[in-house]
Amino acid sequence: MGESGWRWTDAWIFVSLVIANGAGRHRRSASTRRPEGVRLTDVLSTADHLNHAIPERHEVETAVRRLVGAGLVSVTDGWFRLTPDGEQLWRSRPSAGLATAVDTVQGVLSRRHAPGSAEWTLPEDEHAAAVQEYAVRSIPAPRRSPEGHSGRP
Repeated sequence: MGESGWRWTDAWIFVSLVIANGAGRHRRSASTRRPEGVRLTDVLSTADHLNHAIPERHEVETAVRRLVGAGLVSVTDGWFRLTPDGEQLWRSRPSAGLATAVDTVQGVLSRRHAPGSAEWTLPEDEHAAAVQEYAVRSIPAPRRSPEGHSGRP
């Protein structure tokens, strides 16, 4: 695909943001002051689950610039959000299951939207911190048996 068209990485980041956003809604109470959206760590975590790889800093930065410029995503104070146009794109895409969601979204992006270009920078230290946070979250907690309970009556 040409330099001016949508890349697979753009769709990968978009789908990761969509899924991370939906996955976080159950953690948000109606009375919270927390903004709608997800943090970079959540996007990276979902991207890793989708593609078994953590996106590099330049991949995230380039995709987000293009998605923000196309009006599909917004980023404010470290919170990644879908715009109404982004939600509409996601809801109106052909259903093909999660295994092919990235490919499906890339096709929809290519047919319906032109990639944009927005001023947005992902500092190396922010990406590194998000990767580190994800790595720490991913380490399973050791199982502990309750003290004083041997399991025998």
